[in-house]
Amino acid sequence: MLSHLRPAVSMLVLMTLLTGFAYPLAMTGAAQIISPGTANGSLVDVNGRAIGSSLIGQAWTSDKYFHGRPSAAGAGYDALASGGSNLGATSQKLKDRMSADIAALRPAFGAAGIPADAVTASGSGLDPHISPAYAAAQIPRVAEARGLDEANVKSLVDAAVERPVAGIFGEPRVNVLMLNLALDRLNSLGNG
Repeated sequence: MLSHLRPAVSMLVLMTLLTGFAYPLAMTGAAQIISPGTANGSLVDVNGRAIGSSLIGQAWTSDKYFHGRPSAAGAGYDALASGGSNLGATSQKLKDRMSADIAALRPAFGAAGIPADAVTASGSGLDPHISPAYAAAQIPRVAEARGLDEANVKSLVDAAVERPVAGIFGEPRVNVLMLNLALDRLNSLGNG
């Protein structure tokens, strides 16, 4: 019996060392060499200080900024609470929340219609992107709050649109954090 136990324990220790330590360390090292920014969470630095990640949405509430889509992870886009709300189309709670969001947004959007991503959360609840239509609908509010010309803000939005990968994978989208940083840079340059 002992002759069978020793190889089993040896294999357990060996495989634990290989798959639990050596492989993860090798992959982490390779990721740091190949794409360090992505490996470290796609952090966005401003003046040497990390202000967020380009992969996780943030709560923007000021009229001076473009707003992201609602978060199923809570108002603060808490990454620890990532995941969908699990509320289905027949959920009264979801209908009530969306109705309240639509009522709050109706004055700003008027007859133009409210884009779906303005009132629906993404699957993870942390999506940092909005549709170009939602970004375009916010241009008048942001331009007015900042005292900027709408054409300048529109050009920022147009430049921020990320196209589908290879022209077919995904939808056009706008990263709200990156757009708002570009907006701050435009404002700091005094371009109105």
